[in-house]
Amino acid sequence: MLLLFCILIFIASLLGGAVPLFIKPTHRRIQLAMSFIGGVMAGVAILDLLPEALELGETKAVMLWLLAGFLTIFLLERFLPSHCHEVGEQEHDSCGHEHKLTWVGAFLGLSLHSVLAGVALGAAWQAGGMPIALGVFVAIILHKPFDGLTLVAMMRIAKVIRSKVLVANVVFAFGVPVGVLFFHFSGGASHELVSAALAFSAGMFLCISLSDLLPELQFHGHDRISLTLSLIAGLGCAWGISSMHSHDEHSDSHVESSTLHEH
Repeated sequence: MLLLFCILIFIASLLGGAVPLFIKPTHRRIQLAMSFIGGVMAGVAILDLLPEALELGETKAVMLWLLAGFLTIFLLERFLPSHCHEVGEQEHDSCGHEHKLTWVGAFLGLSLHSVLAGVALGAAWQAGGMPIALGVFVAIILHKPFDGLTLVAMMRIAKVIRSKVLVANVVFAFGVPVGVLFFHFSGGASHELVSAALAFSAGMFLCISLSDLLPELQFHGHDRISLTLSLIAGLGCAWGISSMHSHDEHSDSHVESSTLHEH
């Protein structure tokens, strides 16, 4: 199932990168999607990843890794500004920002971000199998198309030839599978490492949601109700995933206690 998750994320990234090559997504749809994804990522971090990390590791260590994950993404965004969620007629404005760095900087920053997301998925699978990994998978697969779209859009702005754009899109799509493999072969079976990876991932998700996706929406005076409802829907989605996980844990503990009683 983890392999299927990686394949689906790979495809989602490719499709996101293909969007600027064939169609121009509307401003409103992008903003609604960003609001929903921001809610999902914040909810998964708080309701799934952080509690699981605290269960497997010491509180102080978990909080330090949470901060480390937050700072890692913050510094990537700060020094390798790589997110551009608008692809429209005014491409030369690059979403209203003067991006001093080239698309190469965006590629490096987003690729590292993608590998770290793969580590998060691998850690979640190691920690609790499908119930925990499902929330991380949903958050990643919803966000990845926008990263692919960002990279390809910036390459288009830089007038990179089409063949290089396609190659970069494919290479970038391998980021999450590479992260999963890295975690697997780094000996991620220990509780301490899994706890650290989950806390680090929670910090990453919180930073992406709270400092990248959601603040962008604060600058838009239009569609306030629909954007807010979209955010709440994203949080509700994360809560639903977390509730399924809690239900599974309750069922497992009930079965274990019944088995012990029989013996």
